[in-house]
Amino acid sequence: MNLSVQKRIAAQVLDCGINRVWINVEKADEVSMAITREDIRRLVEKGIIVKKQVEGISRHRARKRHEQRKKGRRRGHGTLKGAKYSRVPRKRRWINTIRPLRKELKELYSGKLISTPVYRKLYRMATGGAFRSVGYMKSYMKDRDMMEGGRQL
Repeated sequence: MNLSVQKRIAAQVLDCGINRVWINVEKADEVSMAITREDIRRLVEKGIIVKKQVEGISRHRARKRHEQRKKGRRRGHGTLKGAKYSRVPRKRRWINTIRPLRKELKELYSGKLISTPVYRKLYRMATGGAFRSVGYMKSYMKDRDMMEGGRQL
């Protein structure tokens, strides 16, 4: 039984493509009798003609991969694309290092834990790239007894 005309009309009524129109084959004789748009609308209401869902791309694998990355998996050398400084540019690395150093120095200075000459010396050293992290700077200060008031870091 050829239902191509009914399928075409149903596609127009349902506002979708012909391939997304599903017709119940058990009720094919009833569908073949439908020749007007109104007949097709009635069959859609009955559930004999249905608009199929759009086929998409599943996100299941992507979600699973994301969960693994959150746990620290899939981060090895084989995953990396691009050179060291294309992934995180030199300037951004420098910013990520210098800002915490300057912030820590500011806090120590405003809290009267280091004197002005010590602050100026450490600030210049930080600007010159002498410290790779706040922890390293604190250990440098501790080794040279640069703290006032005998407070330990």
